Amino acid sequence: MLSVILLILRHQELTAFFKTVFFPQPEVTPQLGSRHQLNYSQWVDILKQEANVAASKHPQHLNILAGDSLSLWFPPELLPKDKNWLNQGISGETSTGLLKRLNLFDRTQPEKIFVMIGINDLIRGVNDKIILDNQYKIIHHLHEVHPKAEVVVESILPHQSEGVNWQGREKLLAIPNSRIRQLNQQLQGIAVKEGVRYINLYPLFANEQGNLRHELSSDGLHLNPNGYLVWSSALQLYNQIEQRSESVNGEE
Repeated sequence: MLSVILLILRHQELTAFFKTVFFPQPEVTPQLGSRHQLNYSQWVDILKQEANVAASKHPQHLNILAGDSLSLWFPPELLPKDKNWLNQGISGETSTGLLKRLNLFDRTQPEKIFVMIGINDLIRGVNDKIILDNQYKIIHHLHEVHPKAEVVVESILPHQSEGVNWQGREKLLAIPNSRIRQLNQQLQGIAVKEGVRYINLYPLFANEQGNLRHELSSDGLHLNPNGYLVWSSALQLYNQIEQRSESVNGEE
């Protein structure tokens, strides 16, 4: 909970910093690469292969990103450098899909597992109860299979509302950001109850109206390089807080 509180308290400070340093950069849509052309089963096959390599080599300080396209397109160079990263994101992924394929990395030995999922459920009309139930099952599975790993649940991000130019604009506009905020509150409650970490990224990405800042997105839903810089900085801050906490606990 301490990490969540500190992230919120530093919201205004971080926002001012990002505006000064990052926002002046030109907005460029991230290069999606060859994976953008793969179908779901092909994606799963590749992620399985990558997870098998991680399982066989046992890299130190392994961290896993599990989620949808937002996780998938996270630029590797922006991830914390002192970790080895296994990206298990798939474009268009839902909480049901992620739950079914968690076993792909069952044999790995991660230090941390970061989970962000849910926006595609909302786009497809899945109700909140099913989304939260799947989130609970995801957390439970990760706890059971990776008892030594720290499970970190990340909030669902807002969309840009009327500024959206994503191809599924109408479906996205049917989802008020107020619903996403309420869903995140319930998700936080599950995380606290299950004893896992929760990072509320929503305030770092939202403007005064609660919508995704246009400076952080390529189409009103997906993130541009500026958006990933914000997310990256939040992860860096989270790691620093965790390291300080471990250091203090070690001195007691």
